Amino acid sequence: MTTPASDVPAPVQQAATLCQTGRFADALSLVAPLLDGPAPAVAALHVAAVCALGLNRLADAEAWWRRAIDAMPGFDPPYDGLGALLVSQGRLPEAEAILRRQLASVTPLRASHHHRLGKVLEALGRLDEAEQAFGQALLIEPQSADVLTDLGNVLRVLGRPAEAELAYRLAIAVRADHALAHANLGAILVDMQRLPEAEAASRQTIALCPDHPEAHYNLGIALQNLDRLPEAEAAYRDAIRCRPGLPQPHNNLGCVLRAQGRHDEATAAFSDALALAPQMAEAQYNLGTTFAHAGRHDDAERAYRRALELRADYGDARFGLATLLLGLGRFEEGWARYESRYEQSAFVCRRTREVLRCAQWQGEPLAGKTLLVWQEDGLGDMLQFSRYFAEFQARHAVRVVFACQPALHRLMETVDGVDEVLDHDAAAARAPEFDYWTSLLSAPLHVGTTLDTIPPPVRLVPDPTRVARWRARLDALPAGPRVGLVWKGNPKHHNDAHRSLPSLALLTPLWSVSGVNFVSLQKGQGEDEARDPPGGLPLLHLGSEIDDFADTAAIVAQLDLVVCVDTSTVHLAASLGKPCWVLLPNQDVDWRWMHDRDDSPWYPGTVRLFRRGRDENWIQVAERVRGAFAAYISEFAGV
Repeated sequence: MTTPASDVPAPVQQAATLCQTGRFADALSLVAPLLDGPAPAVAALHVAAVCALGLNRLADAEAWWRRAIDAMPGFDPPYDGLGALLVSQGRLPEAEAILRRQLASVTPLRASHHHRLGKVLEALGRLDEAEQAFGQALLIEPQSADVLTDLGNVLRVLGRPAEAELAYRLAIAVRADHALAHANLGAILVDMQRLPEAEAASRQTIALCPDHPEAHYNLGIALQNLDRLPEAEAAYRDAIRCRPGLPQPHNNLGCVLRAQGRHDEATAAFSDALALAPQMAEAQYNLGTTFAHAGRHDDAERAYRRALELRADYGDARFGLATLLLGLGRFEEGWARYESRYEQSAFVCRRTREVLRCAQWQGEPLAGKTLLVWQEDGLGDMLQFSRYFAEFQARHAVRVVFACQPALHRLMETVDGVDEVLDHDAAAARAPEFDYWTSLLSAPLHVGTTLDTIPPPVRLVPDPTRVARWRARLDALPAGPRVGLVWKGNPKHHNDAHRSLPSLALLTPLWSVSGVNFVSLQKGQGEDEARDPPGGLPLLHLGSEIDDFADTAAIVAQLDLVVCVDTSTVHLAASLGKPCWVLLPNQDVDWRWMHDRDDSPWYPGTVRLFRRGRDENWIQVAERVRGAFAAYISEFAGV
């Protein structure tokens, strides 16, 4: 304990020694008689305050430290003690005042003076001032790992990740065993999506401090985003073991369990998070999503609505509720809530409103106007909702310009109701020429579509030149029905692990039906299997030669049936009037396929759905498809 070097009474020196051994009552009894005089020794007041703090007599400690400061403003220790006491009581403005008085009164100034003030300012949310205080501390002690780490924390919150990373790395350079700097470096690298580096930083933290809960948590996030789910699960469980009272690891553990199809365990994890933090909207939303994946629709709706009670502006919960309602056929509320996709940070077109320099259409009269319609999502969505172009023209006598990917222009130019097709960049540049813009996926809301009033699907017309080109390839096949196959979708799709088949081999039972010619439409993921089919089965692979969707349309137009997973090929085949059988996963089924039915109101008479049951594997689904396929081919052949 520090006391003034000169004129310290013997009882004060003895009391200071007793304080260091934790004998606070004995120490206080020595200095108490010295406190009542007209000018008690500053050292006595300081030692008495330390004793009072040790005895939890906080009011006395505060009073004696304030008297010591008033008696000798240049004596440092009372400021430190009083400042720490005020911070512990949450009295941050008073702590700031004391620490600023210390800076004005004490010489020489130390880095710790500015550091403590910076931490108080950070706690007050005055981050720019906190940054300045930490900077002053570093001018005095440039190699303070603690200050550098705290500076990094402020810079991270200020949205300056590169500077935060530098601060953490400098702290580590100064002190390689600084566990907190390593942990926070891992966190900022997660923020920056530099996941392998985040993993390395988090593992280094754990090597230094095996029971560091935040390090295990950040490691879990990195591994989860790297799709290493079993390892992420283990990391989150370690975080919970280290600190069971943190709700976020329970929540993230639930997400990992859900992604592995372990819905009951995921539900328990989210419930644990909510037991710790009943107002945690994120856990309520995740619970709703888990219920939705498990087919517990009523429970899912309740959880989503509870999440919105907790956070009314929660875009993900609004969107989750929207897709749930749409899948249940409750279109009126579903379409309205579907607009919340613009509130999702992951939504690729959320900034469309900022990019387009014309008004977003909100239902104003359109007669004689020009409406820009924006393609915002995948190819399947575009084809499914292309039926609304004709609705716009029929209802509003409006000129329609459609913005979409260049590879789709030739195909979309044939769609009824489209006057002009542009790419997105050209449409954005010409936006001031248009009266309004809207998203293609907002069309059902404006039209007021119900389950009973879904417009008929668009009828695509394939390019005759391309049809002729592909006919030469297809006519080389033996006589018999031609069946197109797609067994894998976009590997970047969030649900690809569930909706794509693990292997083409799962469809080999279809080859047991004789007289059928199989054509692979697979492009990208899965092409290796198409080139070398399992068991050397006969398969005409065309995917590698397909340039764009117009090519795919020209091929599908000459097939008799398409069997595929949930990809854009479904919508293309149905829009060409071709029968299409769709293999659907047993979780996270897209809302458009509804629930508990084997047909689609969006494509009546063309699409047939084969749903994987809750306790069914893909082999069992394939066997059901084979049975239906044999009957279909027999009927097709007129047998």
